[in-house]
Amino acid sequence: MRTTITVNGEARTHDLDPRTTLLDYLRETLRLTGAKKGCDHGQCGACTVLVNGLRINACLSLAVAHDGDEVVSIEGLGTPDALHPMQQAFLKHDALQCGYCTPGQICSAVAMLEEVAAGWPSQETADLTAPVLLTPDELRERMSGNICRCSAYPQIVAAIAEAAG
Repeated sequence: MRTTITVNGEARTHDLDPRTTLLDYLRETLRLTGAKKGCDHGQCGACTVLVNGLRINACLSLAVAHDGDEVVSIEGLGTPDALHPMQQAFLKHDALQCGYCTPGQICSAVAMLEEVAAGWPSQETADLTAPVLLTPDELRERMSGNICRCSAYPQIVAAIAEAAG
């Protein structure tokens, strides 16, 4: 199926097998290997990318379903010379060890802060009428779809808290 997806600001048109996941399209067709294939079941979050500003597990989504959508992967968030503030915070707080989950963690954190700004509650949100307070428990709940096998969670929470201001 002929599909056009804007990836990291560039419109890309390809004829795709309708069974191709968005993750495989990014990694195999476009050679954007930042999003990782961890579990391939949507359980680890290593493949998290932004689609129209929302975070999704790219391993669970078919590429053809995103015809006309805007996808941002970790490669589109910043450059080596101009890192995204979340990338800077992850580096400053040493919020990674092996780094395998880091692209998904960062993409998820960027979108999560947008959800907070929009007033979306989480399971941890105590008062649905008050502004969301980004307590460590709130951050952990909102990032619970992203697993770090190295257990760098304290540094990840600190990095997100700093990037949130």
